[in-house]
Amino acid sequence: MRRLLEGLTLNDNALGTSAFSEAGPGGNYLATAHTMANFETANFESALCETRSFEQWSEEGSLDMAQRANHQWKQMLADYEPPPPLDPPVDRELQAFVDDCKAAAPDAWY
Repeated sequence: MRRLLEGLTLNDNALGTSAFSEAGPGGNYLATAHTMANFETANFESALCETRSFEQWSEEGSLDMAQRANHQWKQMLADYEPPPPLDPPVDRELQAFVDDCKAAAPDAWY
């Protein structure tokens, strides 16, 4: 269930500029070639979205998204296993690299 975060791609395809032109004002964007070409990869279904029927949702506690999110983070915290420690030479080298980077960067409020 783990997803890696990636940067935001900004290009004509990602912005859907061809769909705006093809559909026009008040048009149907679902029928454009851009939508058809990108439909499978452009949609993201959150693990917190509720897709069960109202009856199933009611029978299983009627949890809203905030309650589901609260349960999910608690479960993730309970399931967490810390990584093994780094070997001391690697740890010292990594710490030296971080210290050098911090020293080279000016202080900022963020």
